[in-house]
Amino acid sequence: MFRTTRRIFLAGALATAMGTGAWAQTYPDRPIHIIAPFPPGGLVDVLARALGDEMSRSMGQPVVVENKPGAGGNIGADIAAKAAPDGYTLLMTSPGIQSINQFLYKSMPFDPDKAFVPISMVADMSMVVVVHPKTGITTLKQLVDFAHAHPGKLNFGSAGIGTTGHLGLELLMHAGHMKFTHVPYKGAAPSVTDLIAGQIDGVVDNPPTVLAHIKAGSIRALAVAGKERLSVLPDVPTAAEAGLPDWEASSWFGLVAPAGTSKAIVDRLHAEVVKAVKSPRIQKMRDRGMRIVGDTPKEFGDLIVAERKKWGEIITSAHITVQ
Repeated sequence: MFRTTRRIFLAGALATAMGTGAWAQTYPDRPIHIIAPFPPGGLVDVLARALGDEMSRSMGQPVVVENKPGAGGNIGADIAAKAAPDGYTLLMTSPGIQSINQFLYKSMPFDPDKAFVPISMVADMSMVVVVHPKTGITTLKQLVDFAHAHPGKLNFGSAGIGTTGHLGLELLMHAGHMKFTHVPYKGAAPSVTDLIAGQIDGVVDNPPTVLAHIKAGSIRALAVAGKERLSVLPDVPTAAEAGLPDWEASSWFGLVAPAGTSKAIVDRLHAEVVKAVKSPRIQKMRDRGMRIVGDTPKEFGDLIVAERKKWGEIITSAHITVQ
């Protein structure tokens, strides 16, 4: 009886494996949906649509981007998390969804540790610390020295409490053992507008938000929070080059699928992302200060875990919460 049961089990497992393999070979046979959990026109939306267009041409099926904004990306992510793990619903994700929101919100509609499987990071961009010229500060060391001599005197804006810019600022203060006065705004644009007008002294934000104003001379970039200089700001040193190696902060965007998606489907999607990011359209996004990636599922997953640890510690130590 044991041998008979074992044969039945092995036969069933083999049939399942063969069925999965055959199914994977026919994938995709209908449109794929990428959920962009932020409003149209933003970086996540633009990147998702560029990626979707390239994947559609390669895979021979429409790749449709659906905007499902709200709650820092949690609404769209929850929809993706609860979708069937069949490769037809994907999520263009970000640090907030994967590594930050669980520490900011009292409750989450999904478990970010278990809800998704990584496919690939598509792009990332190191944050930049910028100041108004009126401060007279021209280097990161001068910023640190001034902050040590005058704790809390400099006012730094952000796009709002819990945003990546705010957390990048908190990490900067932590790395430099200094204190600024945080001024949260409702969005990045008004914070930069006030910075240009001299109403605040600085911001920490993503390159696309500040790049044009840096080049126009309205604001001054002191350092980028990455391992490499930005190609669009070649004269701006990294934080490590400027004497603050512990300040590394970036916004990244990648593709994930609902947990339970087969390895065969994940591998196929990863190959398509790697192919797509080589396209001129996506490579052109380097002009916005992005670094185009296309790494492996394991590399992306390891980054998510490391980011979760880093931001969890910063949020907890700074007692940051959102309603």
